[in-house]
Amino acid sequence: MGKTKKYFQGVVKEGKRVRWPSRETVLKSLGVVLVISIIAALWLSLDDFIAGKLLQILRDTFSK
Repeated sequence: MGKTKKYFQGVVKEGKRVRWPSRETVLKSLGVVLVISIIAALWLSLDDFIAGKLLQILRDTFSK
């Protein structure tokens, strides 16, 4: 148990040395990530919808 305790003491010590970002910086970064994620989700959904429609048109055209 001595090694485990020493390890976690080192983790806590290093965590205190880290220069953590301010709340405002984190919120701005979060906003950017959310906006990009939403745009990517919409783009991929539209792409999937269009590909599905094109495949359906091809299937209908060649099945006749």
